[in-house]
Amino acid sequence: MKQISIIIFFFILPLAFADLELGFYASSCRKAESIVKQVVQKRFNRDKSITAALLRMHFHDCFVRGCDASLLIDSTKNNISEKDTGANDSVRGYDLIDDVKEAIEAACPSTVSCADIVALATRDAVALSGGPKYNIPTGRRDGLIANRDDVDLPGPNIPIGALSQFFAAKGITTEEMVTLLGAHTVGVAHCGFFASRLSSVRGKPDPTMDPALDTKLVKLCKSNSDGAAFLDQNTSFTVDNEFYKQILLKRGIMQIDQQLALDKSTSTFVSNFASNGDKFVKSFATAMIKMGKVGVLVGNEGEIRKNCRVFNKRN
Repeated sequence: MKQISIIIFFFILPLAFADLELGFYASSCRKAESIVKQVVQKRFNRDKSITAALLRMHFHDCFVRGCDASLLIDSTKNNISEKDTGANDSVRGYDLIDDVKEAIEAACPSTVSCADIVALATRDAVALSGGPKYNIPTGRRDGLIANRDDVDLPGPNIPIGALSQFFAAKGITTEEMVTLLGAHTVGVAHCGFFASRLSSVRGKPDPTMDPALDTKLVKLCKSNSDGAAFLDQNTSFTVDNEFYKQILLKRGIMQIDQQLALDKSTSTFVSNFASNGDKFVKSFATAMIKMGKVGVLVGNEGEIRKNCRVFNKRN
């Protein structure tokens, strides 16, 4: 799984102090959240992996310019957008967002932002996967810039210290970082992201990886170099604390995941979540709500796109 300056906007016009709020569309598009849920439910019924896809999309969008749906913009002959970078080339779920947007536009034209749709769809998918049910404030606006040069996301082998600094720059604490990486409980990683840990590449066993897991992954990647492994080997489609239990047993697939259990700055959080599923569920909901507020555009900033893949035409 390819991975995750607080920006404060000041406005002078009447919407100067606008912010995200619960039930933002209660009067302007009363059915907005129910439409999102219906479309996500329909997809989830036939594809449980959509939860991991939406979580990744939400993370990768929020950690570039902020949660402004800039990731959804298609490239043009004049601009290569965020989605066409190495870090985002396997992000998927765009078609689901298109389906939601089409349904909402039919009910409430030019009212609900693509940024809010991504946040709401992710929330609903998490709940469908057995994770927490939580309310998120809405009112995000869609960004007006989507450039590949802005994408600088951490890779799977980044040291914990550097990863913590990356999250801290977004206003996310180390504990919240560990919580958010718990999203890997429903994710997968392709061989290229963990092959360097395998005995077949290293020439010797990785002391931080369970030997049985090493054997399994060596076989997988030998038969298919682009093969993928579930980051949570036990409850692969359920949002729960099993991920933490496994990395305590040296069964983390990616280096970054395993290091969470080994680094002294994060190991206590891992142990706490592994031993207390309720604590993880509550913490995950809180962290997702906070992450969804990173760098948002509100009030008169940005726009409400008619098509999530393209900016509105300017007069």
